[in-house]
Amino acid sequence: MGGGEKLPGHSLDQLLAVRSTANSRDCTNIGSATQKGIVTYALSANRQRPLAGVLNAAVFNTWRRFRHQVMYFAPPLILAYVAMDWAIER
Repeated sequence: MGGGEKLPGHSLDQLLAVRSTANSRDCTNIGSATQKGIVTYALSANRQRPLAGVLNAAVFNTWRRFRHQVMYFAPPLILAYVAMDWAIER
């Protein structure tokens, strides 16, 4: 039981009461009355900004990939250009 499952025969109020009493055992409630029925919602970090840095990463990743591949395709293109230029002049 992770606490998020709906148990058969339990209403939402019963589940919240169970969850609030389970949370009342931590160190934040020292010396104060336990509070019931308070629900806290939060978003994980990857849900808050799912596209953070995508454009920046895309630009630099594209440059990195181009830089590593340019020596494989540039020399044949240059050689073909020089050969065509020589053939046209002749």
